[in-house]
Amino acid sequence: MKITVEPFGPGAQLYQLENDAGVKLAVTNFGARIVRLQLPVLGQTRDVVLGFDDLAGYVEKDHQMGATIGRVAGRIADGTFKIGDTTYHTTQNEKGNTLHGGVGGFDVQYWTATQHVSESELAVTFQYVSPADDNGFPGNLTVTVTYRLDNDNNWRVDYHATSDADTLFNPTNHVYFNVDGGPEQPIGQQQLMIAADEFAPISPRQTTTGVRAPVSGTEFDFRTPQPIDQALHSHAAQNQLVNGLDHPFFLNPVSAGQPQATLRSSDGQVVVAMTTSMPSVVVFTANFPEDTAVLMRGGYFGQHRGITLEAQVAPGAERYDQFGNILLKKGTPYHEWVNYQFQFARQ
Repeated sequence: MKITVEPFGPGAQLYQLENDAGVKLAVTNFGARIVRLQLPVLGQTRDVVLGFDDLAGYVEKDHQMGATIGRVAGRIADGTFKIGDTTYHTTQNEKGNTLHGGVGGFDVQYWTATQHVSESELAVTFQYVSPADDNGFPGNLTVTVTYRLDNDNNWRVDYHATSDADTLFNPTNHVYFNVDGGPEQPIGQQQLMIAADEFAPISPRQTTTGVRAPVSGTEFDFRTPQPIDQALHSHAAQNQLVNGLDHPFFLNPVSAGQPQATLRSSDGQVVVAMTTSMPSVVVFTANFPEDTAVLMRGGYFGQHRGITLEAQVAPGAERYDQFGNILLKKGTPYHEWVNYQFQFARQ
C-alpha cells in the first residue's frame, strides 16, 4: 500500500492511493475531490469514476464533478432559510435558487492536505475553513474530508465539521460513476439498486416539494436491481421533467453488512456497493443536453454517460422537517460518512 503525490496544476496536487489489490484512488486538494478510481478487472485497468486529467479540465469544463459539495448540497429554494427567528439570504446561482452552496463553494477551494499511511488503510485528509457569511451562511465553519482506501477495496469518505454559530451544513460528494469504464459508455444497461420505499418529487425549478412519495408502481422503484434505462426511457412526468433522474431517495434501514445502494456494470464484472450514515441518496443521471458533451480522457462525456450516488440529507430539509435535519448547532461536532465497496472480476 502506498501514496504518491504529483503536481496537478497551479496550487493543486494529485494524491494517488494504491492498495495491495492494485486498486488506485486519485484525489486532489482542489475541491477535495476524487479524480479517478481504477480497478484491475480481469487484468485490464478500468476507470469507474469519471473526471479530468488536470486542473484545467475542472476549471474550464465542470468544477463540481467529483468534488466535495458544500456548505449545503442541492438547491435552497429562493436562496432563503431561517434559523430560529433570523432569516438568511444565500447567493442565488441557479434559477433564483442557491445550488451546491452558491458561487465559490467548496468545489473550487484549495484545501490543505495531510497524508496517513497504516497497515490497514491509506488516507488523505483535506481541511478548509469557510468564513462567516460565506455565500450568506452564518458561522465560521471548519470542515475536514477524509478519503480512505483499504485492502478490502473500500473507498470511504468521512466528513467532520464544527461551527462557531448555528448554521446549515449538508455536504456530499459529487462523484460520477460509470462502471462500464470511461466517459463514452452509456449507463442505461447498468443495474441500479436503491433500498428506498420513498423518493422526493421535484418542481419545474428542480426544488423538492416536501412530498415523500412511494416508489411502488413507478419508474423510481429500484428496490431490486433494474437497468437505469427504466428511468431514462420513462414517460412519467417526473422523469420527463429532467430527462432521467435528479431526485433524492429516502434510504430504508438495512441489516448489518447489507448495501443501501448498488451499481452493477452491464457485463457483470464490477459492482459498487454503497453504505452510509446519511438518510438519503441523490441520484443524478447526467441529464445534460446532447450538444454539451465535453472532451474527457480521449472520449466525450455527455448525456447519460455517468450516474451519481450522492449520500446526504435530502435537499429541502431546511424547509421540510420530514426530510431530516441539516442544522449544525454552535460548537456541536458533525460527523457523517459514506462507503463505496468495489467488487470486480479478477484473473
